Amino acid sequence: MTKEFAYYPGCASCSTGLAYEMSTRYLVKAIGLKFRRIPDWNCCGASSAHLVNRDLSLALPARSLAISEETFPGLDVVAPCAACFGRLNHAQHYVRKSAENRAHIESLIDREYRADANVLSLLQVIVQNEDIKEALEAKLTKSLHGLKVACYYGCMLIRPVEEVNFDDAENPQSMDEVMRLVGADTVDWAFKTECCGASLQVTEPAAGKTMVEKILHNAYINGAEAIVTACPLCQLNLDMREREVNRLVGTNYDIPVFYFTELVSLCLGAKPTDVGIDKHYVAAVSRSARALEEPAAEPDVAPDDETEKVVTS
Repeated sequence: MTKEFAYYPGCASCSTGLAYEMSTRYLVKAIGLKFRRIPDWNCCGASSAHLVNRDLSLALPARSLAISEETFPGLDVVAPCAACFGRLNHAQHYVRKSAENRAHIESLIDREYRADANVLSLLQVIVQNEDIKEALEAKLTKSLHGLKVACYYGCMLIRPVEEVNFDDAENPQSMDEVMRLVGADTVDWAFKTECCGASLQVTEPAAGKTMVEKILHNAYINGAEAIVTACPLCQLNLDMREREVNRLVGTNYDIPVFYFTELVSLCLGAKPTDVGIDKHYVAAVSRSARALEEPAAEPDVAPDDETEKVVTS
C-alpha cells in the first residue's frame, strides 16, 4: 500500500520534539506511507503570532499550505504536532469561508492559495483510513501486552469542533483506538483533554506546574503506567516537569510520557534509540522494554490430593 501526503514537520521536529519526528518517520516507512515534506515551510506561529497579530497568525500557516498546494497538487497535508495542526487548519478554514478571506490571505502571502487540500492530524490519517489501519496491524511484530496507558489529547488536537471535527471533543477515542490496536490497555480518566499549561510554564510557572500536577495525579489514581500524547509541547511539559512537580508537591510520580508514534513504532520492530525514547527526561527505555516482554506463562499446578477427594456420607 502506498498512500501519499504532503508533510508539515513543524519547528519542534528538529528540537524539543525530535523523538516525535523520529518515530513518525519510522512508523510511516514501516507501514508503507509516503510523506512528502513541504519545501521552504515556515513556523506556523503557534504560541506567539496568533496572540499578537491576527494577520500574521493567518499568513504564516497559509504560506506553507500555499507552497504545498503548488508543489504537491491534490495531496492532503499531514501535521503531526497538535499546535501546528490547529494553526494550519484554522488558516485553511478561514480561506474557505469566503472569497474576501481568500483574497485577503493571498495579498498577505503574495501567492495564490485555494485551500483545496485538507489539513489532517497524524492520528486522523490512521483512524479514518481502514486500509492504513489494516496495513499497520499487518506489520505488527510485537505487543504492549496490556500496558496501562492514559491517552492524553490535550486541549488543541480535537478543538475547535467546527474546524477539527474528527473526534469527540470531551471523550476522544482515536488515540485510544490506536493504542488498543498495539496491545495497550487504555484507562478511563478525567484529564484527557485538559490543558497542560502550554507556554504558561515559562510565563506563569506556578500556575503551569499546578496544571501538570493535576494531569499526572489523575493518570496515577486511574492506574496509568504511562501517558501517551500526540503533541510535542504536551509531551515536553509533562515529561520535563514531572520531577520538579515531585520536588515541589512532595509526590513520587514515575510515569513516562510517550508519543503514541514511539509505542506504535516499537511494536513495528523499532529499537528505543531508533525513535528517540532514550531522549526522555523520565526514564522510558526500560519501561518500554518491559512492556514488550511476553508475560510469563502461568505454571501448571498439580491439583492438591485433598481437593480431588470425593466425600461421601
